[in-house]
Amino acid sequence: MKMTSKLKLFLACTAAMTALPAQAQTAADVGLAIAKKMIAFRSVRGPGNQTPQLAAYLKSVLVGGGFAASDVTVTPVDDTAYLIATWRGSDPALKPIVFSGHIDVVEAKPADWQRDPFTPVVENGYLYGRGATDMKLDAALAIATLLDMKKAGYTPKRGIVLALSGDEETVMKTSSLIAETLKNAEMALNIDGGGGLYAEDGKAEYFTIGAAEKTYADFQMAVTNPGGHSSAPRKVNAINELSAALVRIGNYRFTPQLSPITKGYFEGVAPRQTPAIGAAMRAFAANPKDQAAIETLAANPGYVGQIGTTCVTTMISGGHALNALPQRATANINCRIFPGVKPATVMAELAKVAADPGVTFSDVTEGSNPTDASPLRADLTGAVKTAMGAIRPGVPVFPSMSAGASDSMWYRSVGVPSYGVSPTFIKQSDDFSHGLNERTPIDNIPLAITYYRSLMTSLTK
Repeated sequence: MKMTSKLKLFLACTAAMTALPAQAQTAADVGLAIAKKMIAFRSVRGPGNQTPQLAAYLKSVLVGGGFAASDVTVTPVDDTAYLIATWRGSDPALKPIVFSGHIDVVEAKPADWQRDPFTPVVENGYLYGRGATDMKLDAALAIATLLDMKKAGYTPKRGIVLALSGDEETVMKTSSLIAETLKNAEMALNIDGGGGLYAEDGKAEYFTIGAAEKTYADFQMAVTNPGGHSSAPRKVNAINELSAALVRIGNYRFTPQLSPITKGYFEGVAPRQTPAIGAAMRAFAANPKDQAAIETLAANPGYVGQIGTTCVTTMISGGHALNALPQRATANINCRIFPGVKPATVMAELAKVAADPGVTFSDVTEGSNPTDASPLRADLTGAVKTAMGAIRPGVPVFPSMSAGASDSMWYRSVGVPSYGVSPTFIKQSDDFSHGLNERTPIDNIPLAITYYRSLMTSLTK
């Protein structure tokens, strides 16, 4: 009898729901086994999205490891799903700690990869597959740590909640729903943020706690005109008018800004940079008006986003016929806004820079939520430093601000401070998140288990 595609999918999902391999004895072994099974699910938005099946598999692992079935919920949302697992604390008066992550991934086309992106492979010291870095391995290791702590008989005084969203890489609908559900939490520890840097020789350089994210915003600029025949050009041309405004915006620099988070970041990173960059970082941390430091950092793509709001033209469109004067021209301005600055303020500043009443601006942002930075709490930073010191003694730890968005912004929007605390270290040359041939060094695995156990214990005992 010929096997149908639906039957094949059913059998594949049933196989994935089976127990972990018998040889998986240590928490590190369990974590790697879970990660490999997670990568095998094509948890990508759209037709064939297997995120709900992945969430169901993880529920089976958690329940099999000691969680009550009623304490692990999988909630379907559109074509995806999210998971919340609750380990109740002995003191119900204490607010729980949330460990946050996501189980969906960015699309990956097998024809473009050296290996199939949804077939996990361990080779040459790396775990390969879509999600190996962002962020199925981290989620698997957090789960393995929770199971190991339950097995050891640990009883948290403060509750622990594992929350895994199902569309963080796209519309973040589940991210928003989770944050609203957990808005009474003490804090959220985002294992999809922060992290460590390996030097190219494999030496651990430093570790950062993600305490802030820039706000994503898209603004549309538009110029309209009656148009006309191209044989009778007019002085006012919609494309020319828009282009002139774009040049003014392209030459503009928003006033540089410094926060306690970026100050700590620059001071921590400076000793590990070239003399010129390091000196600029120290100078900017001491005085954010230092023009020489600003020019040096602004010229570096890796650091220009750390010194304030940035806006750049990303798309343009104009005209309607080859032989007609344009009746409309538009452009998209993409901004990454410094925490604490409102998008409306940035749009107003852009309009002022454009200096043309004929250019209209509108906010066309989707899926973003402006939030302030999280406070650098001593209990959190102390726990992270203790955990990191247990696995990588002497590695400096300091705060950082992300230029990208994560689930943290949804927690912050409901008043829950959120921090990126992933223990994964990776070289810059090995970071293929969202790209081809994604991979992560497996030497992180046993160290991450120790780190997570220390962090969870410190904050819940």
